Amino acid sequence: MLDLTRFKVLTFDCYGTMIDWETGIFSALRPILAAHKKSIADSALLEMYSGLEASAEQGEFLRYRDVLQSVVRGFGERLGFSPSAAEVRSLPDSLANWLPFPDTVEALRKLKSRYQLAAISNVDDDLFAATAPKLGVAFNHVITAQQAACYKPCMKIFKLAEERTGATRDQWLHVGQSIYHDVIPAQSLGIATVWVNRPSPRPGSGAAKAAAGKPELEVPDLRTLAELAS
Repeated sequence: MLDLTRFKVLTFDCYGTMIDWETGIFSALRPILAAHKKSIADSALLEMYSGLEASAEQGEFLRYRDVLQSVVRGFGERLGFSPSAAEVRSLPDSLANWLPFPDTVEALRKLKSRYQLAAISNVDDDLFAATAPKLGVAFNHVITAQQAACYKPCMKIFKLAEERTGATRDQWLHVGQSIYHDVIPAQSLGIATVWVNRPSPRPGSGAAKAAAGKPELEVPDLRTLAELAS
């Protein structure tokens, strides 16, 4: 079992780990698909989303708002419809309404009493700012893709977090829902990881790119992590 007492800083992925991004994604994309009379299973929608998002995050850096707009256009190209400008904007606009998982706030408050907390999120500063009040704690640091000009699993965002937090890698625990975005890159830097393997219509990866890895600890939710740390 991972010794949680040795860590001083916990860093968290946001969307998918603390915020219920699958419900958020469905809430934005399902009405668009319905308006164009397109039907797709939840698991297939998440798989298509993950591929389109990962593709848009490669190459020249785009703001996450633009990444999400390209995802909507990609659904149109793949499924044979032309989304309106309002529909293209609706996915990034919906982020401000995405809610935390039921266990998130209480778990973060418990963990905050023992550790410094930081967020490392593949998002724009203004989008995270709209989410932050819903999380119920003040993070010691917030590191975004916009600040690093790259998206996880890129190393630059983790190294920026290392700079900001001042954490040594043996005292740093990274917590995330995605093996691809969080577990693999953090471990490559010698940082211990917790995989939050939440239930999903696409088990094991959800809306993230599928990948195989072995985290130091796997939990089904943040409540479990907080209980283990108490």
